[in-house]
Amino acid sequence: MSALNTARSTAFIRLRQEGRTDEVVRRLVEAIELGLFAEGQQLPSESELALQLGVATVTLREALVTLRQRGLIETRRGRNGGSFVCAPVELPEPLLLRRLQDMSGPDLRDLGDEQIAISGTAARLAAHRSSREQQTRIAQHIESLKQASTRLARHRADARFHIEVAAAAQSLRLTHAEMRLQSEIGELLWMEAAGGSDVTVIEQEHRAILEALVNGDAVLAGALAEAHVSRGIKRLMALRLELLADNELPS
Repeated sequence: MSALNTARSTAFIRLRQEGRTDEVVRRLVEAIELGLFAEGQQLPSESELALQLGVATVTLREALVTLRQRGLIETRRGRNGGSFVCAPVELPEPLLLRRLQDMSGPDLRDLGDEQIAISGTAARLAAHRSSREQQTRIAQHIESLKQASTRLARHRADARFHIEVAAAAQSLRLTHAEMRLQSEIGELLWMEAAGGSDVTVIEQEHRAILEALVNGDAVLAGALAEAHVSRGIKRLMALRLELLADNELPS
């Protein structure tokens, strides 16, 4: 199974009882925003999605209404109808800066701690468990990042790299956690103000992680992944402090 299919399956892993509609929305938003479903691609049927998620069809329909209201999908009627993914929209950077500024310092630190734990563990396991085919796909996402010309494309390529590593660890839970974290914080890392236009450094860090995976060096792979995530979080923390300081300056 390819990592893309693994990630999609992870997006539809059966839900807990509480907050089901909101959880369905979150899972589908993650899959769409991270590019696991391409523009114009049809989602599985309502009955199939509901079955995969373990929710009632009425719950799924409520979630799809929210996705339509947010412009993420459109519904087409007729024989070949269904729910189709809309073209992605890149959020304005001022909106992302506001989102970062509104995050508390402890919350941002905790997100970083969680991602360091998830990405480091995934890399260590992938060094033992990844196949040659998975390593090739990881390399393809590094090339996609190198070729990306927009913030959204860079974010998606970066996210897919990390999700692919988690999928190569053969862990649905790690893959799902990585998807959630990439959706929650990944795009912030690619803001111009956060150094998002400098792809070279990130590309080099990705290649170093991949090399450790190929060599089966779990200790090095985990350490490189943790350092990679830590540097990104530190950039965001520094930028957040700058934004707060600028707002405190007298007009």
